[in-house]
Amino acid sequence: VQLQASGGGLVQAGGSLRLSCAASGRTFSIYSMGWFRQAPGKEREFVAAIGPSGGNTYYEDSVKGRFTISRDNAKNTVYLQMSSLKPEDTAVYYCAARSKIASLVDSRYDYWGQGTLVTVSS
Repeated sequence: VQLQASGGGLVQAGGSLRLSCAASGRTFSIYSMGWFRQAPGKEREFVAAIGPSGGNTYYEDSVKGRFTISRDNAKNTVYLQMSSLKPEDTAVYYCAARSKIASLVDSRYDYWGQGTLVTVSS
């Protein structure tokens, strides 16, 4: 499966952005999807994940209540709605897919998108 992330940009603190990750190739609905991010000088970290049907979602503690992961299997797309953004959310955001249950561990994902940069100014 090929993944294409989009929707990043520059936003002021307190603002919102919606990231999208479009998938092509094999059947999207069998994959769990995850969003990860990597800030400058830091390791990649888990942000959110969603199961194949969308019924199960998982969030990193610092984004709970601010970010929402969702998916539209008819459109082969997973979304990350980000609200109340903070400067510390600045990072390159990556989407990833795996053909098993959703995981918080990046090494368990099989496919990765190219990343989209989110910059939050204070």
